[in-house]
Amino acid sequence: MADVPFVDLAAAHAEVAQEIRAGFDRVLDTTAFVQGPDVGAFEREYAAFSGAGHCVGVASGTDALELALRALGCGPGREVVLPANTFVATAEAVVRTGARPVLVDVDPDHLLLEPRLLLSAIGPRTAAIVPVHLYGQLPPMAAIAAHGIPVVEDAAQSQGASQDGRGLFGRLAATSFYPGKNLGAYGDAGAVLTDSADLARAVRLLGDHGSEVKYRHETLGFNSRLDTLQAVVLRAKLRHLADWNGRRRVAAARYAALLDGLPDVTLPAEAPGNTHVWHLYVIRVPRRDEVARTLAEMGIRTGIHYPVPIHLQPAFRDLGHAPGDFTVTETAATEILSLPMFPHITEEQQDHVATALRKAL
Repeated sequence: MADVPFVDLAAAHAEVAQEIRAGFDRVLDTTAFVQGPDVGAFEREYAAFSGAGHCVGVASGTDALELALRALGCGPGREVVLPANTFVATAEAVVRTGARPVLVDVDPDHLLLEPRLLLSAIGPRTAAIVPVHLYGQLPPMAAIAAHGIPVVEDAAQSQGASQDGRGLFGRLAATSFYPGKNLGAYGDAGAVLTDSADLARAVRLLGDHGSEVKYRHETLGFNSRLDTLQAVVLRAKLRHLADWNGRRRVAAARYAALLDGLPDVTLPAEAPGNTHVWHLYVIRVPRRDEVARTLAEMGIRTGIHYPVPIHLQPAFRDLGHAPGDFTVTETAATEILSLPMFPHITEEQQDHVATALRKAL
């Protein structure tokens, strides 16, 4: 059996290659390299797909989070609450606004933000809560929103996911189109979603040097615009996203059947009310690092999301945390293992993963 990649981007590209080449030729012929028509077209199409009133394309997912927070007025002297179990960019975006990240632990079953812990984290300086839709599903959004604090969703891993039939719950949502995402560009790209025309305008203004009219600048912004060539890629892929997410759900169900009853393996669970899009298929195993090395020796590529929690990263030592502060997150960081997951994964590849995992354990 050939090696199993963690993600197979080539298979997805093959489905859209002809359309993307035609789109690139169109952009090259018109030289519409910045803010070309494909950008606006993608923004409208992705807003419709997501059930949002507005979409603003930006340069990256990290920028999307920062711009969304800035549009809400986050800055020095303010605090933003977020889960300890997330990629560094969630906290990084908060710091870039000048605000302070306030971390809370996650629930042990889904490793998502635990709403019951928000009461101890919210204070007079809290400007926003950033729930992270980790691995492809949403935390309990109604319970999070019930605190009355503006919500900015980190939706980088949940393109197409929903909860109780809804895709957008917060004042804004930020997403990443990094190549490995369910909807991935061919480089860095991101977007902010919102139902508010005023917030959409604020995000667009901040991401284009604070300017709506050339050489007139209403506020201090910076340069974070969705590249036209990336918009071409995203438009082509968006037409396949519902199908690709469906294939991920089929693959997740098959993993669950193949790995059911395997001793010492905790399988991921879909929370009630969620439509999971399985950006990642994350199991929990003892001796995780040893298991990952053994799988690699058998040609199975895996990932760890994430091995070192934010509060234990040197870059965030100023937050003043120590080991033991977020026990669920810390325990998970030693056990989580992401198995190969992509829309075009074959049954043969999944069988190989399951057989190798049994041997590794």
